[in-house]
Amino acid sequence: MSEHHHHHEHEHGHRGVLRNIFAPHSHDAFDSIDDAAESSASGIRAVKISLVTLSVTAAFQLVILVISGSIALAADTIHNFSDALTAIPLWIAFVLGRKAATKRYTYGYGRAEDVAGLFVVLMIALSAVVAGYEAIRRLIHPVAIDHLGWVIAAGVVGFLGNELVAVYRIRVGHQIGSAALVADGLHARTDGFTSLAVVFGAIGVGLGFPLADPIVGLIITVAIAAVLRTAVRDVFRRLLDGVDPALVDTAETTLAREPGVVGVRSVRMRWIGHRLHADAELDVAPEISLQDAHGVAHAAEHALIHAVPKLSTALIHAYPATDLAPHRGPSSYTL
Repeated sequence: MSEHHHHHEHEHGHRGVLRNIFAPHSHDAFDSIDDAAESSASGIRAVKISLVTLSVTAAFQLVILVISGSIALAADTIHNFSDALTAIPLWIAFVLGRKAATKRYTYGYGRAEDVAGLFVVLMIALSAVVAGYEAIRRLIHPVAIDHLGWVIAAGVVGFLGNELVAVYRIRVGHQIGSAALVADGLHARTDGFTSLAVVFGAIGVGLGFPLADPIVGLIITVAIAAVLRTAVRDVFRRLLDGVDPALVDTAETTLAREPGVVGVRSVRMRWIGHRLHADAELDVAPEISLQDAHGVAHAAEHALIHAVPKLSTALIHAYPATDLAPHRGPSSYTL
């Protein structure tokens, strides 16, 4: 086991469960689904299942809301309906991503996922604003909570439904390499927190502490802000072509081991939706023929695609080892 891997496991052992809730494991390579068609199908399936689950959860809460007449459930029910609707732009993005490239969109439509990811981030930010506003308003103007049993039941249902969807979306998002789907899972988690606030607030009121509801609401607002930070980080890294440096290290090591490769000048990678694209510049022995150099580049491309998870395309340039590229760039970037 390498020193890096050992340090990685040791570090995660100390972060614990809370760290994984607010900033789930976000390595770009995780339990990979590397086939492009299969990964798109998995993303669409995750969106469909989560849409149905959250719609059923919100509908159940709406029924309880009508029966109980409780105002405390209204915002939570609206949150859950809005979270279900965020699956729609993601669904559209996954469908668009399967379309073939055109002369205008030469890399295809994978970037539609990043646009959907921005929408999800805005929805998480809106959830934080609404939760904070409601908590402050109830501190200044306390609102009575009636039908506590119904309120608690609906809150528990909302939390369980959202958390199940969150875990599922985040897991599939990591498997297929979709930052937007992971962000949408985090959005479901924020709405689960809101439902949890309803539960704890109602319990506090039932125990004779009426300010429990807004106080818990403020705590939940802070939790949503922590989730928002993680979602913003992941989505904007994709927008700025950020990749896990470990993937670049893997690519450099793989290319350097290839027969005929004298050195690796540069490796660049970028995400296009949930698929990776790589550009690499290699040094080869100056005495070999152009045909042999092409063979080295082709073999290197084949090895790279097999070594790096979710890498679908690679453009390899081979140069004679004595030819110094005038615009040589760095081999990797860290954001």
